[in-house]
Amino acid sequence: MNPQKVRNRYDAVIVGAGAAGLSTALGLYRALESDGNRNGSSPKVLVVSKLQPLRSHTGSAEGGIAASLGNQEKDDWHWHYYDTIKGSDWLADQDAVRILAEQAPDIVIQLEHDGVAFSRTEDGHIAQRKFGGHTADYGGHPVRRAAYAADRIGHQILHALWQQCLRQGVEFAEEWYVTDLVVDPPTDEESGGHARGLIVLDTHAGKLQAIQADNIVLCTGGAGRLFHTTSNSWDLTGDGMALALQSGLQLEDVEFIQFHPTGLGHTGILLSEASRAEGGVLRNSQGRAFMQDYAPGHGDLAARDVVSRSIMAEIDADRGVADPSDPDGPHDCVWLDMTGIDGQRMTTLLPQVTETIHRYAHLDPTVDMVPVKPTAHYTMGGIPITDRGRVYRWQDGRRRIIDGLFAAGECSCVSVHGANRLGGNSLLDACLFGTRTGQTIAAGMSKADEPNDMTDTSPLTQALQKRQAFMDELLAGASKADPSEPALADSQSEEPDRGDDTSPSNNPYALMGRLGRLMEEAVAVRCNQSSIEKGLRGLNQLDTDARQLRAHSGTAVLNQEVTAIMEVDNLLTLARAVLNASLQRRESRGALYRSDYPQRDDEHYLAHTMIDAKENVSWQPVHIVDMPPKGRNY
Repeated sequence: MNPQKVRNRYDAVIVGAGAAGLSTALGLYRALESDGNRNGSSPKVLVVSKLQPLRSHTGSAEGGIAASLGNQEKDDWHWHYYDTIKGSDWLADQDAVRILAEQAPDIVIQLEHDGVAFSRTEDGHIAQRKFGGHTADYGGHPVRRAAYAADRIGHQILHALWQQCLRQGVEFAEEWYVTDLVVDPPTDEESGGHARGLIVLDTHAGKLQAIQADNIVLCTGGAGRLFHTTSNSWDLTGDGMALALQSGLQLEDVEFIQFHPTGLGHTGILLSEASRAEGGVLRNSQGRAFMQDYAPGHGDLAARDVVSRSIMAEIDADRGVADPSDPDGPHDCVWLDMTGIDGQRMTTLLPQVTETIHRYAHLDPTVDMVPVKPTAHYTMGGIPITDRGRVYRWQDGRRRIIDGLFAAGECSCVSVHGANRLGGNSLLDACLFGTRTGQTIAAGMSKADEPNDMTDTSPLTQALQKRQAFMDELLAGASKADPSEPALADSQSEEPDRGDDTSPSNNPYALMGRLGRLMEEAVAVRCNQSSIEKGLRGLNQLDTDARQLRAHSGTAVLNQEVTAIMEVDNLLTLARAVLNASLQRRESRGALYRSDYPQRDDEHYLAHTMIDAKENVSWQPVHIVDMPPKGRNY
């Protein structure tokens, strides 16, 4: 899949090959086709992925993609619109949510045409199931809105989009790692700056390369590796969000990290919400189905933040259970009881959930109750974008567009999820806004008579030289002198401690583990000022230890330790932003529950946090259109 030679310049470079990146590429190519393909010439587009695309995390999405198709019962996109705003705890921008809900059916139908093998009703329509927080008639009874493919919808979408990209001739650079985003600062009061290009590492050759691009799209996914217990794959280290911070840009609402209620025992592996939609019930150590106590209207299918906090409340009240694999361990789980689901139905509709339980818990869900606990799942905030995918700065009360820079998917924040995402809306967000981003880039290409003037390559050259010096230092080993500066993501002035490459601290994976435990103690599910400040103090030590990291091999060729060290850098950069944004929001809203400020405070905090790498926080008002804030109960 790798091209014969990666060029030094492209019309567009898309970073990430999950649903958002592939949808962006397809949206771009298809829009150019419909416009006559810009003087008949083929665009030079490259998709850069640190994984082989079919290993992207989209493939792990299980339950469904939300759309008001109304195939099995009456539904209306206005209801989806309301549910998403309510689920967001009124922090979502309502103009963006309207686009999400209104255009969802068209996106699902397009995915069907692209080859997604949805499960079917008896009369051949796309089958739909209930999902938490999705209701009929503006908060009424739960409605079947999630279109599904058994419990492997992400796998289906990823493969279908990838095959369509191959059909279009999209060029991929697989297992290439983006190390730097180069953005020129604003030149006037109207501009937000201009994206110049990227520095990328070809892990196969161990060589760095600078790439200029008229358009850059960040689609790098989330940051579940901030936490020890996570449903996310090993590679979700917040790279795109960290690139934005390191290049002087802001992140929006990064304090809102969703914990999925049903992570398997102490592995954190996701057991889809579909397991509860099909009849699974959460029970405490007494066997009580406790969700009716916390959400009497919706029970086990309340919004994810509500269910996660309810589980933690049961554990805090000494009604938790131990993982059967560690019966003498902490009682920090509850039971997921799926024994009431017919065995044949479970095999047909929940094959991945069933296989996961068999393989990793050695239990049979048809007869055994399964231990679950909340697991870090989704990043609601991210790189701030317009509803056309354009990245912007929030400055002086205005959005200032970064020319040539776009983002889509979980690393971005178009603010359709606000403080809490509803299940089924993530795949929809990635596919819909990825497509719109590609169409926006294509429109710009079609109108442009000439490529952007990018003759000045000095900023890219300087970034390449700086990154090469950093790489040389890593590969030289710990016996060399201390680096002249921190690992590029951090501008703190403390002198790093000296260490040797045999010490446990010289291990990026161990450092990630320490960070995960620190973040869980600081902000997982619930937090307060004391836990956050303790987390920030712990980060200072981790920053110091990260500056000591060196590779144990002198070659950069296929050296995963080199990329792991840079991933540590990204995670630490992002963790500091998450903790500082959490500290500044003195209220509880959606996924952020502060025990010292347990109530929502619309008077002071009905606004988005906008934070940069220097820990400056500003506030952007929420776009309220026709759904004024009110209480949020399930």
